Amino acid sequence: MITKDTNLGELVDKYPALAQFLYKEYGLHCVNCIANASDTLETGMKLHGYGDNAIKDAARAVNTFVSRLNQEAAL
Repeated sequence: MITKDTNLGELVDKYPALAQFLYKEYGLHCVNCIANASDTLETGMKLHGYGDNAIKDAARAVNTFVSRLNQEAAL
């Protein structure tokens, strides 16, 4: 399960399509920069001005997105 503490770099390495999703939905261009090696979903979003509730919502949205990717891969 992906949480606010999940590392962005590891997440995008595992699910490359997530980079575009995070950029499109939340403006997180940092997923493609050097900072993502140390940033978590929470720190990346806070750097872009998001609060705790938005971060929780984003974690849920990311889990849904990844679940769909996994379902598509299983077909």
